[in-house]
Amino acid sequence: MTKRDLLKEIQSTRGNELDGKRIVLGVTGSVASAEVPQLARELIRHGADVTAVMTPAAEKLIRADLLEWATGNSVVRELTGRTEHVRSLGESPEQADLLLVAPCTANTISKIALGMDDTPVTTFASMAIGNSVPVLVCPAAHEPMYRNPAVLENIKRLKEMGVEVVEPRIEEGKAKIADRQTIVLAVLRMLAKKDLEGRNFLITGGPSVEFIDPVRVITNLSSGKTGLDIATEAWRRGASVSYVYGGSLAPPPFIKSHRIVTTGEMSETVLSELNSGRFDVFISSAAPADFAPVKSAGTKIPTKLGNISLELKPTRKIIREVRSAFPHLFVVAFKADTTGSLKELEAVAKAYLAESKADMVVANDVSGGAAFGSDYNELLVVTRRRTVHFARDLKVRLAARLIDEVAAEIGRKRNRTIKV
Repeated sequence: MTKRDLLKEIQSTRGNELDGKRIVLGVTGSVASAEVPQLARELIRHGADVTAVMTPAAEKLIRADLLEWATGNSVVRELTGRTEHVRSLGESPEQADLLLVAPCTANTISKIALGMDDTPVTTFASMAIGNSVPVLVCPAAHEPMYRNPAVLENIKRLKEMGVEVVEPRIEEGKAKIADRQTIVLAVLRMLAKKDLEGRNFLITGGPSVEFIDPVRVITNLSSGKTGLDIATEAWRRGASVSYVYGGSLAPPPFIKSHRIVTTGEMSETVLSELNSGRFDVFISSAAPADFAPVKSAGTKIPTKLGNISLELKPTRKIIREVRSAFPHLFVVAFKADTTGSLKELEAVAKAYLAESKADMVVANDVSGGAAFGSDYNELLVVTRRRTVHFARDLKVRLAARLIDEVAAEIGRKRNRTIKV
């Protein structure tokens, strides 16, 4: 049994975006190195094969045995006659797809920027940069060290050399390494196909609420996971993304976002964004409340009143307003229903496709609260050309498949326009 066999239980359990990708993980002498084993495991959960390389300073803070356990591969602690840096990042069949230096101290930042090779990590970096292998660094230092003009100049130099930098979090007088999820998303974006570069997506996600009184609302069980996964996938593949969302599940800071509360606020924000004229695609994956009270009480309704009657009215239909105002925009509408069978769900989706005049409808059965708050879902994707069934899977994987469908459809639409 190989070391890699021991990782089968977690390999690709979060997604398969990094299947077949080799990542060299450079570890330098920062206390943030304690977070590296979990970072390595998270990359493996997305399919990556990870090999760690350490500086002598890092070995004073974290054991190589722990990194070997975390990655399932032997750790490079020194360069030997096997020329590990050439095998991993030179022109060889074993060439890695990315060098990720996390954490990267101010010392290592400056050495890489100046081409100094006196540790395994800096030598690996010189080889990667010289061989045009993507490099991503994640700084970590005390804030005064990070703000040193010389260090900032060297970070600028790295960027000019094509090195990507995940900016640290400035907290408690420290430039702390970016959180694990932010680093993973940066890796996913660097290694993704960029089939959506130059495209602008407006995406909605999560629930809206309608107020009965100042403390009570009508809403639904949507968590916003699907919308956020779709927005992240589009961003990862090179699109410029604006995300309008309700609920508490916020996107990472590098995705432009607008948080709303009511359906009316979501409608107004969407229309305001679209009026900029820069969007190619609108994906309406949010779950806005369908009904609102005819009258909302200005003060809390006391329970001592006993039974009360609540008259409801339909809320604004965002898809209808968008299609009316922007007839040439590529629109993806979501339709949740409780049909009970795929055949019935397909009929509902096709009817909604015609009614909404959307270019694509994504339908799912939510009988019994299925999919709400879950990491899993099952979808039907319906266009005028065909119907595709996405069997139950992780939402993050379904988001990737959905974006595949959207990319294919907007490609066809563009080709038809050119031919005309």
